[in-house]
Amino acid sequence: MSKSDLEIAQECVLEPIEKVAAKIGIPSDCLEHYGKYKAKLSFDFIKELENKEMGKLVLVTAINPTKAGEGKSTTTVGLGDALNQIGKKSMMALREPSLGPVFGLKGGAAGGGYAQVVPMEDINLHFTGDMHAITTANNLVCAMIDNHIHQGNELNIDPEKITFKRCLDMNDRTLRDITIGQGSKANGVERKDGFNITVASEVMAALCLASDLMDLKKRFGEMLVAYTYEDKPVYIKDLKCEGAMAMVMKDAILPNIVQTLEHNPVLIHGGPFANIAHGCNSVIATKACLRLADYTVTEAGFGADLGAEKFLDIKCRLADLHPNAVVIVATVRALKQHGGVAYEDLKEENVQALLDGCQNLAKHIDTIQQFGLPYVVAINQFVSDTDKEIEALENWCKENGHPMSLSTVWANGGKGAIDLANKVVELCEKENTYAPLYDVNKSIEEKITTIAQKVYGADGVEFTEEAKAQIETFNKNGWDKLPICMAKTQMSLSDNGSVMGRPTGFKITVRELRPSLGAGFIVALTGKVLTMPGLPKHPSALDMDIDENGKITGLF
Repeated sequence: MSKSDLEIAQECVLEPIEKVAAKIGIPSDCLEHYGKYKAKLSFDFIKELENKEMGKLVLVTAINPTKAGEGKSTTTVGLGDALNQIGKKSMMALREPSLGPVFGLKGGAAGGGYAQVVPMEDINLHFTGDMHAITTANNLVCAMIDNHIHQGNELNIDPEKITFKRCLDMNDRTLRDITIGQGSKANGVERKDGFNITVASEVMAALCLASDLMDLKKRFGEMLVAYTYEDKPVYIKDLKCEGAMAMVMKDAILPNIVQTLEHNPVLIHGGPFANIAHGCNSVIATKACLRLADYTVTEAGFGADLGAEKFLDIKCRLADLHPNAVVIVATVRALKQHGGVAYEDLKEENVQALLDGCQNLAKHIDTIQQFGLPYVVAINQFVSDTDKEIEALENWCKENGHPMSLSTVWANGGKGAIDLANKVVELCEKENTYAPLYDVNKSIEEKITTIAQKVYGADGVEFTEEAKAQIETFNKNGWDKLPICMAKTQMSLSDNGSVMGRPTGFKITVRELRPSLGAGFIVALTGKVLTMPGLPKHPSALDMDIDENGKITGLF
């Protein structure tokens, strides 16, 4: 029986974090320690890096996820280790896991098998407290709004037009729509409210796109919280609490450094969901890696239709980053599921279903090509994959002119991605024509339609009456010249999570738009996507435990 990710992680003898940091040129006095094996980079050190030349940037993305798993984070970690093995100075820039999916279904974001980031338990649980700081800053705003109304409402805020929601880093469906302020007048004004999961908070998005603490404070001030009775926008700067929020975030804005199982340095910082937020780690962490290493490997959440599109249309545009290569992760198992095989039958050999499912991979390749970037398909191999299936997939890639590499990082760590690493280095030497897919000065409707048609393969977009009215408001207030952050199911190229493969003849329905003015984009909610997930019938929390010696079990 193979070992669990947790068992593999617990067997690792970790190196002191100052030793790991020294490998990449970070002096020990530039670390702010959180125990022996994790630390934050200091303010002064981040500042010192600003004038250094940047190395190569490699994005790891994937096909649409399935229950069968794709291994995007695992591939990211394994590729980073492999680049170091072939003598390239490399770092990884990853997102922080959310406790919601940790206790729910999806799991953490620290890789798997022998391509993991450690200390795994700490990373997947409270880590260095960044999630708690984001939650606190978000909920400070909510408390300030309701207190302002209770204390006389000088800003004339309409309680029915408050747009800023509370947040919690937990999957709790009962908090999606609630009523607050019930009871006596001393409890405040009774009104409808709701919670987002912390990783969907605009505070998280702003943290991950900010250039420094003062930029973050300015972004906080620009966040919309409500409208007045006369429909005038009210911002956080009107409540005058952006300074207090920035104070709460003074440590959370600093990137966290940890190590892989092979003791290579990794920065983990920020963690916006990719199906409802922009799905990338912080700009601060990515740029720090780029200035410290010759190669930075980073990931964007879910498939290329969500994470990669937002990385390339939002993060790279706003942060002035120019990626050099893209790795598109796929598995035989997931492709068979996209080809129509039920999850419980995936262990059975089925070459035809595999080839049918390759249409999903083909669309994600097409998306990366539209951004003008060189790519390689990484086949993340599972033990259940048969020789015929692997051969069929390799032949499909060859026949269609797609470079590919077979990756065995889960079982072999960095050794399992030596071929992939060499191919990535070759790709990084090529000139590319990267450019975002749309001009931000186009109309909101045009930008959303461009994404739907070019990235999802949709025929067009339908806007609800509510969405049309919101677009009018955004236009009137001058908020229309921002990038678009699509909130869509990750399970399908369409906005219907049950439609797999490469669907055609469909339209995307935009039901609501939300201005994230501090983050610097407009969120378009499609289909039935939710900003507060729920727990599954059998949450992962049921399988977790800790003994009298502090040893954790069941955490993946």
